[in-house]
Amino acid sequence: MSEILITGTGLFTPPDSITNEELVESLSRANVKWNAEHKDEIESGAVEERDMPSVKFILKASGIGHRYVMEKTGMLDPDRLAPNLPTRGEDEIGIQAEMCLPAAQEALAQAGRTGADVDAVIVGASNLQRAYPAVAIEVQQALGAGGFAYDMNVACSSATFALQNAVDAVRSGSAKCALVLCPEITSGHNNFELREFHFIFGDACTAVVVESSDTANAGEAWSVLGTKLVTKFSNNIRNDFGFLNRSEDSEREPHELMFRQNGRQVFRDVCPMVAAHIKEHVEETGEKLDSMKRFWLHQANLGMNKLISKTLLGRDPEPEEAPVILDEYANTSSAGSVIAFHKHRDGLVAGDVGVLCSFGAGYSVGSLVLRKSRD
Repeated sequence: MSEILITGTGLFTPPDSITNEELVESLSRANVKWNAEHKDEIESGAVEERDMPSVKFILKASGIGHRYVMEKTGMLDPDRLAPNLPTRGEDEIGIQAEMCLPAAQEALAQAGRTGADVDAVIVGASNLQRAYPAVAIEVQQALGAGGFAYDMNVACSSATFALQNAVDAVRSGSAKCALVLCPEITSGHNNFELREFHFIFGDACTAVVVESSDTANAGEAWSVLGTKLVTKFSNNIRNDFGFLNRSEDSEREPHELMFRQNGRQVFRDVCPMVAAHIKEHVEETGEKLDSMKRFWLHQANLGMNKLISKTLLGRDPEPEEAPVILDEYANTSSAGSVIAFHKHRDGLVAGDVGVLCSFGAGYSVGSLVLRKSRD
């Protein structure tokens, strides 16, 4: 009986990087200026003085130490606090499609495939640069792939939701070789003006090749034992930017059109939800939690990952059991769990089992139970 396999993964890391120290220096300068400009309003109580950021606060709140970004000068400019990404012409490849290509080529090389072998391209990301044409179709053309392509968005869970779509497509026969891509330019939707949010995100792109064991080439492969998705509506993570903004009569607060969250409530709600989801999913596949060798979790917050892993294991996880990439990449939204899988699956042997899981706005949780089938 054929199995559905992950046969390759790839990662694009942007050229620019920013340390916590650089971010703190930039926002501190911006806040000193803002507080001076709003001195009278602050003294009257109309607005609150903006707090100064600190490296200590960032590390304690998140475990993030560094991030890669597509463009850093604009983000570190106290008068801009946003990446400076020039508009590209319609005859130029889009920035998200451009990010996808090196990640795709690495994943395809691992799988022993070329773009011509791909007949389904799915781009899943928390933010897409345009409504249409789909970034996925642009990538499809650039790779010389056939079949079909489309974009989708389930925020930080976009990777696992897209992977289930890819698995279903291969299992049903509507595709033979599917490519899932997550080009996340999270620096574009991050709010660098506020101490609580300015440090959270980084940019990256991941790629995953999904195909049947009937047609897969020799090499490392991971059997997909099962996929599981769940959603539950919540406003605690929200971004109201959209095509209808220009049609609204009243003006929105600028901060409504970027990422925002009630972090403490998200922590309280999501951690038990994810732990219960993973436990139930593992049991549904006939495996046992104590046999899981790895938990490749969404990389949003170190405290969340530690609590989820501890809940599942009944003890504090060893570093290799629940690998963390926050210290280097920060939160890369949907790409995070795949980065963890891409960079931290060495040392496992054929027969070892692990869980790849993402979670985020929605709320949304998606997971794949994976068994290494070939070294």
